[in-house]
Amino acid sequence: MPFTLDSARNIFPNTLAADAVPATIARFEQLSAEDQLALIWFAYLEMGKNITVAAPGAANMQFAEGTIKEIINMTPLEQSQAMCDLANRADTAISRTYATWSPNIKLGFWYELGKLMEQGKVAPIPEGYKLSANANAVLLTITGLEPGQQITVLRNCVVDMGYDPSKMGNFQKITEPVAPPKEMAQRTQVKIEGVDNSTILSYMNNLNANDFDALIKLFAEDGALQPPFRRPIIGKENVLRFFREECQNLQLIPKQGVSEPAEDGFTQIKVTGTCQTPWFGGGVGMNIAWRFLLNPEGKIFFVAIDLLASPKELLNLAR
Repeated sequence: MPFTLDSARNIFPNTLAADAVPATIARFEQLSAEDQLALIWFAYLEMGKNITVAAPGAANMQFAEGTIKEIINMTPLEQSQAMCDLANRADTAISRTYATWSPNIKLGFWYELGKLMEQGKVAPIPEGYKLSANANAVLLTITGLEPGQQITVLRNCVVDMGYDPSKMGNFQKITEPVAPPKEMAQRTQVKIEGVDNSTILSYMNNLNANDFDALIKLFAEDGALQPPFRRPIIGKENVLRFFREECQNLQLIPKQGVSEPAEDGFTQIKVTGTCQTPWFGGGVGMNIAWRFLLNPEGKIFFVAIDLLASPKELLNLAR
């Protein structure tokens, strides 16, 4: 076999990903819990001037309602401690519950806490709180990023809070119900300049339609998917779980691409465009490259999803 997972990850090596995102997240994680919480609050306030965050749906919040009510009934000091415990990944009941939630539930949880802070029902960031020099530098970095990179940084910072799931042994992961696929009459068909491969077009169309059962059939049995700044997810069952838990109601807008033959009947294809999330709607599009490697049967052996360094990278289709 000419390709391994490691060699597949190196197709189109000139693709420039937004390395500032993982670097900023690493700097964020070195801050104190108090600075982390204040920075998130200040960043959302700053972003809110240009970006409207969509309210989470009821399906997301039903699993967090009990924890939110528990926090509302705490004293202000206890509320602040509970949030700091989440940032510190402390071993508490709330941190363990939080660790079982899908990313969308976690995002909804913090959205609701932000509203409750504004209403005075949850202890806000103290008035006049001064970020440390390191935290202020991280905040300045975040505000200087592209909007799609900003929301990626803040999303990942929040999602990584809570107790470490790897220390919990067996537990049940909690995720919102899977949205049903769109009716055929409601689906739109993408067009990609330079790419007419049926597997690639079906990937985009099925993901936009929430048709994950049809989507996973495009993958080889040992196929893998690598989300931005994460390790590859290997095997159809694991990839399907990722789609169901983290990719509902996305809107992929591919623009252009290039297809090239590779060794032993494989095909490598790069597509660039934007991706819109239900949390931020059409106002914010993340600049994305999809790097596909198809096996001789036309199945997806590997796909990497890259958050691009700049809008100019949308035009970079070179190997």
